[in-house]
Amino acid sequence: MFIYFRRIRKLKCVQLTATCFVFSVVMLYWDQLDNNVVSHMRSYSYRYLVNSYNFLNKSFSVSREVAESFANHRYLINRRHKCRVKDLLLLLMVKTSPKNTERRAAIRCTWGNETYARSELGVNVRVVFVLGVHPKESDRAQQQKQLDQEDREYGDLIQQDFVDTFHNLTIKLLLQFQWAHSYCSHAQFLMSADDDVFVHMPNLVHYLQEMGRRDVRNFWIGRVHRGAPPIRRKDSKYYVPYEMYPWSTYPDYTAGAGYVVSGDVAAKIYQASLTLNATLHIDDVFMGILANVMGVSPQEHAYFSGEGKAPYHPCVYHKMMTSHGHVKDIHYLWKISTDPQLQKANYGLLDDLYCQVVKITLFCKPYYFNTYPCKAAFL
Repeated sequence: MFIYFRRIRKLKCVQLTATCFVFSVVMLYWDQLDNNVVSHMRSYSYRYLVNSYNFLNKSFSVSREVAESFANHRYLINRRHKCRVKDLLLLLMVKTSPKNTERRAAIRCTWGNETYARSELGVNVRVVFVLGVHPKESDRAQQQKQLDQEDREYGDLIQQDFVDTFHNLTIKLLLQFQWAHSYCSHAQFLMSADDDVFVHMPNLVHYLQEMGRRDVRNFWIGRVHRGAPPIRRKDSKYYVPYEMYPWSTYPDYTAGAGYVVSGDVAAKIYQASLTLNATLHIDDVFMGILANVMGVSPQEHAYFSGEGKAPYHPCVYHKMMTSHGHVKDIHYLWKISTDPQLQKANYGLLDDLYCQVVKITLFCKPYYFNTYPCKAAFL
């Protein structure tokens, strides 16, 4: 009996110790839990109970004069005649920074190669790199000389005189749609992409050609964030104070790494930008606000990635649209994903079943985030 009670006391001691440990961990990470779990619960509740963001139009509305002041920056480099070509399928605007010379060079000879699109895919695509000025004033003059030389050689830079920093990404967003409206409004589709994104151009072109034949309207695809809450932690670069955005959730938007809109949506986004306060520095969220005001909703495409890289596998390349986080490996990925043998491969029933098993293995993991969702394995 004495041994039995001693075991009970020992068990209770273990339970108490475990409880104290769990409580300590919860207290230690409470701020993080509150920001990542509680805020998401509030966000989804708000989104589906309210189910409307009509208040955004009223809250963000400003006079046209004020709205235009956000995008009132002088062009330092402007290729006005870049889009002077008939039957332009796609205007691809790459967000880049002045110092990222090697990234731009890699894109020009891989997925951003206009000659490849014309000769191998039979379509007209125009690629431009959108940027501001170097953040460090001491380095600005030397960097600008290099950019001027680069543009003389390639003729594909669009630059304004705002400081190219993370908190000015919304200005870069405005520049993209302003320039597209002024100089490339006849493009059937517009794509915005980061300079560390890989775009599977053959797959994207074939998909957009099909959408073009259907004469799609209100078309906006990418990796959709639904019911995302504002980040309130001051140590995050995505921090948004209540004064800037007081509500519990953002309207639906696509990840800024890469998305595509039809020409009519590009025109609507530009018109909305002439009426709204653009001080919110999270550019993809502001894109969601602009689109919401115009009654445009994003559509999920399973093969547009989030923040993560797509797995390297032929079964993935067959459907891939974008993959994020590629700098050093972009030449390798372009070579293997556009291999002529892979492009000509005819997938039979057994091949499709094999690829589905492979993709289930790759995508449907509980700890696998930010690339293609599990449902992509079944498409």
